[in-house]
Amino acid sequence: MAPTTSIEHPGVGARLRELRRLSGLTLEGAARRAELSTAHLSRLETGQRQPSLPALLSLARVYGTTVSGLLGETPAPTDVVVRADEAPAREAGGWRYRSVGGSGRAMQALRVHVPPGTGQGELVRVHPGEEWLHVLTGRLRLFLGESEHRLAEGDSAHFDSLTPHRISAVSPGGAELLFVHTLLRSADTMICLGAEARPGGTGGTGGTGGISDSGKERRHVEDA
Repeated sequence: MAPTTSIEHPGVGARLRELRRLSGLTLEGAARRAELSTAHLSRLETGQRQPSLPALLSLARVYGTTVSGLLGETPAPTDVVVRADEAPAREAGGWRYRSVGGSGRAMQALRVHVPPGTGQGELVRVHPGEEWLHVLTGRLRLFLGESEHRLAEGDSAHFDSLTPHRISAVSPGGAELLFVHTLLRSADTMICLGAEARPGGTGGTGGTGGISDSGKERRHVEDA
């Protein structure tokens, strides 16, 4: 089981306590809504423990804010429009993707090329958040838990990414899709993106955004 990275940030405990009180929630009520233990949330608020990214995501939803808001950060202004020539291609294990959304947001949008073939192994992704994909060209196999779905051009899927999932391209030329997930850009983004992706080159065995077939792995992320 892969360890969950904690977010080291001064004053986060006091900020969590302040937001909980502003929301009119008791410690027990906030912990229940965030699916954390009361003792764990108490330790986060008193600074005895540092929160993990999944815990921050859960608390941000409960308090109606963002992770940046929980941390007291002021996000830098971001461009609303992403131009085609401003989205550099990245490759990892034969998968090619372009970021087509703004940076520093609570979700990430990608345009992805999934290479053909199913002989790349069975890497299964499991992580907090939601995923949405839309097939632009080609055909896909989407595995969700014990179910298998076939998606053709124009089809979409929207699912809880805590459900074990993976995809592969069925069509000979691969498949092109739009992909959105709610996991924030961070060190933990690799839970979605796969390993060693870099601009203009090929990476290691990883894939893209919960849709990689390279290697055999199952990732779990815990709140604590």
